[in-house]
Amino acid sequence: MNFNGFSKKGIEFLKEVEKNNTKEWFETHRHIWQKEIRDVSSSFVLEMGETLQILEPEINFEPKTGKSLFKIYRDTRFSKDKTPIKSKIGHIFWQGSGHKMQSSSFYIHYNKDSYFIASGIRGFKPPLLKKYREYITDENHSYELEKILKMIEKKRYNLPEDRYKRVPKEFANDFKYKELTLFKSMFAYKEYKMDEVFFSKDIIDRCFKIYEDLHPLQKWVYEMTI
Repeated sequence: MNFNGFSKKGIEFLKEVEKNNTKEWFETHRHIWQKEIRDVSSSFVLEMGETLQILEPEINFEPKTGKSLFKIYRDTRFSKDKTPIKSKIGHIFWQGSGHKMQSSSFYIHYNKDSYFIASGIRGFKPPLLKKYREYITDENHSYELEKILKMIEKKRYNLPEDRYKRVPKEFANDFKYKELTLFKSMFAYKEYKMDEVFFSKDIIDRCFKIYEDLHPLQKWVYEMTI
């Protein structure tokens, strides 16, 4: 199946999920999800993954649920949201041999109203947070990251707003890059209201332009994790 844009019928399906968020309803309508979301997503992952090899030849991508495609069922054991069906569809392309969610990645997700394109790691678990803080104690690493973040903001990309309020106690009072110590994650992104680009093949070009712009950050994060 060639990828020619995401499906408008898939968006209509997500609207219905918000009204009928039960396993029984989903199983009755699973065939729509398979055709309009899963199969289209698989085609997107194949084309986008092959395109991303221009930036990172060893990028990981696999058009399967649990790999580059996120599961449609929510694990309610670990979520405040107890509805069983996700109303957000995600795709990930990650670098390295670690867990994909703790690996530097290129990422896109969408819901019925908007879509979000990002690169980096969207949340540090404690071991990786510790590794990040150790990494930035080297001022060469901190200097490079600060330079990349300034470049990204100049290009009008967004950085995560959820940050710690206090500098961790392991950093000296005279540490030059205090702002970097407050991050709980390291990624940058753009978000768009749903538009016709999303429903056309042009979404590949839009994603690639963003991923290319954010590639210096993606590389910095990858080097930090290895």
